[in-house]
Amino acid sequence: MPDHASANRFEGSSSSWMLKLGFVWGGELVSVLTSSILQMGFIWHITFTTNSASMLSLASLAGFLPLALFGMFAGAIVDRLPLKRTLVGADLFIAAVSAIVAAVSLTGSLPVWVVMVALFFRAIGNAFHTPAFQALTPLVAPPKHLTRLAGVTQAVQSGGYILGTAIAAVIYPLWGLTAMIALDVAGALFATAAIIAAHLDVGGVSAGDSAEAPAHASGVLSRLRALTSETVEGYRVLRGYRGLFALLWCGFAFTFVFSPISALFPIMTLGHFGGTTGDAAMAEIVFSVGMIVGSALLASWGGFKNRAFTVVAATALYGAATLGAGLLGNDGFPLFLAASFLMGFSSPIYSGPQTALMQEKIPPEYLGRVFGLYGAIMSWALPLGLAGSSLFADVVGAPVWFVGAGAAMAVLAAITWAIPSIRHIESAVVSA
Repeated sequence: MPDHASANRFEGSSSSWMLKLGFVWGGELVSVLTSSILQMGFIWHITFTTNSASMLSLASLAGFLPLALFGMFAGAIVDRLPLKRTLVGADLFIAAVSAIVAAVSLTGSLPVWVVMVALFFRAIGNAFHTPAFQALTPLVAPPKHLTRLAGVTQAVQSGGYILGTAIAAVIYPLWGLTAMIALDVAGALFATAAIIAAHLDVGGVSAGDSAEAPAHASGVLSRLRALTSETVEGYRVLRGYRGLFALLWCGFAFTFVFSPISALFPIMTLGHFGGTTGDAAMAEIVFSVGMIVGSALLASWGGFKNRAFTVVAATALYGAATLGAGLLGNDGFPLFLAASFLMGFSSPIYSGPQTALMQEKIPPEYLGRVFGLYGAIMSWALPLGLAGSSLFADVVGAPVWFVGAGAAMAVLAAITWAIPSIRHIESAVVSA
């Protein structure tokens, strides 16, 4: 296997690549912040307009479906184009969608179907932005810093989400949804300006020979065949790294088990513990604070030398916290907050090392496709897990579901570590 870790993937001096990432991450923080504000605004608009749980479920579907359907193909396009063009194009596309929604809102009413369509098209933009953003770091930063930088990325995104949710609670009752949309447009434009200021010159057809042939293809069918061929090639590359491929499907199982937990948080707080809506919000905030603390620890520590062990340890910790939360009695809400913190704390420690492993080991010309494939597979795990919980959680109760999910995560941690290709992932070589 070529040693991509030793390849010169970063440009210039230490201050140069740090400055580039600083510009991009600064824009990302503002973009995540304003997107979170608008996302909460959309949720509240749908809730107050329809008072329908099914409409909220449909909104969630509109948000995940583009990544699930187009993520793999979007990754192939990301590998073809310079990352600067992809990131700027995705941000401007999302800003344009928000601007159209703002124009409709100014007419005096905003139909729910317009919000649904907007969520769908914004998700299309994110289907391109996400793999491009994940592919950027290993192309400009030294490989030895990738795990810590993954922690910084998690902290930026978690911090933006927490601040956005808090600010949304202030803006919505004062100025309404139109102001939130205007902020989102401004945030996307700020992120675009930050990317331009970073002077990125990485990615695109020059990164590998695989993108040269499709450039000469003519006709829609030829281009579709070329795109499908490139997507399949990316899948084959990922499959050649047996440890990463096995970790991908363990991640699918983790996401399948994990996804219903966040949806059941309010039920645990309001139903099992008899809390208030303020208590439910507190549990969500504590979870998010745990994510920031975990991200900060990962950024400073970098995890265990064997990053697969870091992933397994985080899985076990998440499982133990979930299991413990389910065993609490009706008066155990303070301990539930502690468990919520541990769940949030373990999340970035679970996902950060996986991102760094893929960034380090996958050849740069395939990063977009691999991250697109990863995102698409995880996107399918989310609704499948939610569907499973909707069938059984009401029957067995949220506490029992927490216990079962926690036990399943503990078993998954043991299975993950028992797979030799994962256990030896740091020293593994690519298979033919």
